[in-house]
Amino acid sequence: MSKDCGNHGGGGGGGTASRICGAIIGFIIIVLITIFLVWVILQPTKPRFILQDATVYAFNLSQPNLLTSNFQITIASRNRNSRIGIYYDRLHVYATYRNQQITLRTAIPPTYQGHKEDNVWSPFVYGNSVPIAPFNAVALGDEQNRGFVTLIIRADGRVRWKVGTLITGKYHLHVRCLAYINLADKAAGVHVGENAVKYMLVNKCSVNV
Repeated sequence: MSKDCGNHGGGGGGGTASRICGAIIGFIIIVLITIFLVWVILQPTKPRFILQDATVYAFNLSQPNLLTSNFQITIASRNRNSRIGIYYDRLHVYATYRNQQITLRTAIPPTYQGHKEDNVWSPFVYGNSVPIAPFNAVALGDEQNRGFVTLIIRADGRVRWKVGTLITGKYHLHVRCLAYINLADKAAGVHVGENAVKYMLVNKCSVNV
């Protein structure tokens, strides 16, 4: 015998079961329509990220094509929505040079960002004797000789949106921040300790959700 909602025999019990199933299906449809309408009306805006500064503790390219680097960066995020909160369930920060990852990924603790709220993180990103592709090592050596190094600070993770009591599924978050660092002129930064130099950047990042 079939167990679907509309086929329980000819007795009164079958009619009751059909009404219950119909009510459940109707409720689910109403909930889905409500979520869709709320989503369309509020139109969530992706967060804004700014790379504020980078403190360079080490940046050494040695033979054969090995890079050792150590940075502390300050990155700020703002939720521009007035009615939508953001859960950062996972966020990893790292540095790349010409699309090659040159540091380990540093995890940012999961956090909730309320309406019009700002968060500031200052993680360390580093890599010890990381092998660099030969063509990238040549380009990086040329940039070091000129005194300017261009890196991309990346943040990848997953976020959820909170609308009232409703929480969405997880969405991928990709952040890209340009870091143009003047290694030749340490006077362009602020000395922190004996060997570290802090460079003010204040660069707006690209954000994709």
